[in-house]
Amino acid sequence: MSLITRSLACVAGLVSQVAVSGAAAQPVGLAWLELSGTPTQQPGPFAWLGGSEGDTLRSLVERIDEVAYHDDIEGLVIRLKDAALDVTHIEELGQAMLRIREAGKKIHVFAENYANPELLLGSFADSILIQSGGNVSLSGLHMEEMYLRDTFTWIGMNPDYVQIGDYKGADEMMMKTQPSPAWEQNISGLLDAMYGTMRQIIMDGRNMDDQQLDRAMSDGWWANEAEAISLGLIDAAVDLPTIYDHLETIYGSEVEFTLDLNDDTSSSFDMANPFAFFSILSKKPSHTATSPTIAILHIDGAIVDGESSSGGFLGGSSVGSRTIRNAIEDILEQDMIKGVVVRIDSPGGSAIASEVIWQGLQRLAEEKPVWVSVGSMAASGGYYIAVGGQRIYANPSSIVGSIGVVGGKIAMGGLYDKLHINVVERSRGPRSELLSSTRPWSDVERALIRDRMKQTYDQFTSRVSSGRPGIDLGRTAEGRLFLGEQALDLNMIDAIGGLDDAIHELAADLDLDDFEIMDFPGPKSITDLIDEMLGGFVKAPAGLSTQATLAPIAGTLRELLGERRFEVLRDAINANMQLRREPVLLTSPRVLLFR
Repeated sequence: MSLITRSLACVAGLVSQVAVSGAAAQPVGLAWLELSGTPTQQPGPFAWLGGSEGDTLRSLVERIDEVAYHDDIEGLVIRLKDAALDVTHIEELGQAMLRIREAGKKIHVFAENYANPELLLGSFADSILIQSGGNVSLSGLHMEEMYLRDTFTWIGMNPDYVQIGDYKGADEMMMKTQPSPAWEQNISGLLDAMYGTMRQIIMDGRNMDDQQLDRAMSDGWWANEAEAISLGLIDAAVDLPTIYDHLETIYGSEVEFTLDLNDDTSSSFDMANPFAFFSILSKKPSHTATSPTIAILHIDGAIVDGESSSGGFLGGSSVGSRTIRNAIEDILEQDMIKGVVVRIDSPGGSAIASEVIWQGLQRLAEEKPVWVSVGSMAASGGYYIAVGGQRIYANPSSIVGSIGVVGGKIAMGGLYDKLHINVVERSRGPRSELLSSTRPWSDVERALIRDRMKQTYDQFTSRVSSGRPGIDLGRTAEGRLFLGEQALDLNMIDAIGGLDDAIHELAADLDLDDFEIMDFPGPKSITDLIDEMLGGFVKAPAGLSTQATLAPIAGTLRELLGERRFEVLRDAINANMQLRREPVLLTSPRVLLFR
């Protein structure tokens, strides 16, 4: 094979075909996988048609695991192409990478440049390769909090928030100019734990001690390839088209990419054919288990009343209590579904919706085992739901807890005055002015809100106590936040592990050697999706206008923050937007943006 031919095959990520004579040595077989964008938690709405809807985290883990079972494959190259991974993604992908290495095979990670996420993933590999001329940046974690009280005062707005839980911190961004001692302790402890997790991954993967890593972080905050190699952060710099030559020095033989792990599936329907188009319209997704199956019930996004939606504030998804309860009933009706793993990646949201979903899990647990896997976060309402399961798994970097309640509104009267807007209010009923936009609550109204919040908090802690027998609420409640290892020590979870661990250990507990996996809520038919779209046009033209207006803002924020940080901001805003409908929320304390 010529160098040009091999280079083109590598750049395109294609499986190269090599003609080998009988006398020639057999090339070493390698697999190739490209990671780009952010992995989703569940398949897209059109995946059931056979088309590619992007990569789910589970599908990526399965594809990496596939390498271990190919006798003719000796290694895997993972190319990072603008991948937006958080630490929990990296941990779950990393565990699959370690399984390959335990099978006696090698893994190599390649990227044009490396920052914290890329280096963390590379730490699970045998070697880290950088594009010649690339840079490496490992500076640590930086967190910024914004306190808006002075801003609100300046523009004439008066935030009026109440929280239950001294460590919750949910009202501080709105109500204070500096963090309270309790919140400072809470968030600094979380940052320390995250930093410790990050350091441990790198030290374990790169065979460093604390002093070596300190030097690497001090000198490698912006390092060229030679400096990064000297510091032990990466192994080699190669030009991508010549990566074959580098790999051949590692394996001592010619190499050949014989397994392409990239999802290049596409729909088999010819959209130019009108008959094919109408066949799509009439086609309905099959979502019935015909053999022993484990269901994955996804709680992904802000928790809201009613139906799930993919069109929240600044985009993103929300989890509707009605949608989840319908999915639970669907699971209950299928005898072939032997167990359920609830996958939670949520900052919380509506208190009422969280309770409704918790009740649904209790009903489900009467018939089938219900285990829980925490992704990036199961905070506040997310943890409320988690304690409805019989066993909880979390990754080392999963954020767990925030057992507390927040309620509030922002009084706009001062802003209206500045804008010379005259608001005429009319009320009927003794409590109809509670959600007035012009003024803060009176002392009597605030006491009423606090009493209602205390009831919600007591119910929350009661659910936690019943779901986690022996838990010490004095150490875990009041809004405190923990990472996975801390949560395990405090009996908030049962095991450290990812979704794959939860699924396979549940299968082992059920004595299932062979089983299928199904995602819930199930897919919708094309006609259902069209009905939803048309219904949205009819019911909410103003909302559509708002989304169109916010689209440029969302795009700008996405560029400024990066894909993953934008998603964290968006989901937190969507959760807090529930204050428009109800004055009491179970949501994580604030937006946590790390750089």
